[in-house]
Amino acid sequence: MRKLFNILLVIGLVASVTGCFDKAKPNYQYFPNMYEPVGYEAYQKTDAFRSGGEAQLPAEGSVARGFLPYEYPDTNEGYDLARSSLINPLDSIWTEDDMATGKELYGIYCAICHGNKGDGQGTLMKREKFLGIPNYKDRDITEGSIYHVLMYGRNAMGSHANQVNEKERWQIARYVMKLREDLE
Repeated sequence: MRKLFNILLVIGLVASVTGCFDKAKPNYQYFPNMYEPVGYEAYQKTDAFRSGGEAQLPAEGSVARGFLPYEYPDTNEGYDLARSSLINPLDSIWTEDDMATGKELYGIYCAICHGNKGDGQGTLMKREKFLGIPNYKDRDITEGSIYHVLMYGRNAMGSHANQVNEKERWQIARYVMKLREDLE
């Protein structure tokens, strides 16, 4: 008797579950876009953005990952302020490898104009492509002013901000100060 009751119970459950299913009207779907994807054309106009364009601007005041804002303006006043107050953050963790890296980067980006010794007698100066390249010992420079010039450029020298990152700019600045000491 008990066996018959269990069989009838199972048949009743199966009938009730399958009896609610209607092939003409499927059950409710959670996250329907996962099952039925919406096709989009690349670069089509969309209502998702307020401007109606293809993308949105970043939120106001946001900073890109890995980017540190540089707070000194690209003006003569900004240069003077950087020369007097900008301090190398690598001072506390400075190693000889940093000096070697600074020397290597200087050879790649700077020596062609400023010379290997920092005397302003680089290859481009000798070939008269650029004239008036300064000798480091004649300049009133600090690591902060060198960093600022690498960041924005100055006079005929262009910015190197896209070629060298923040740490590399500081390594070059330290190496330039070493060259300046060697010239004196």
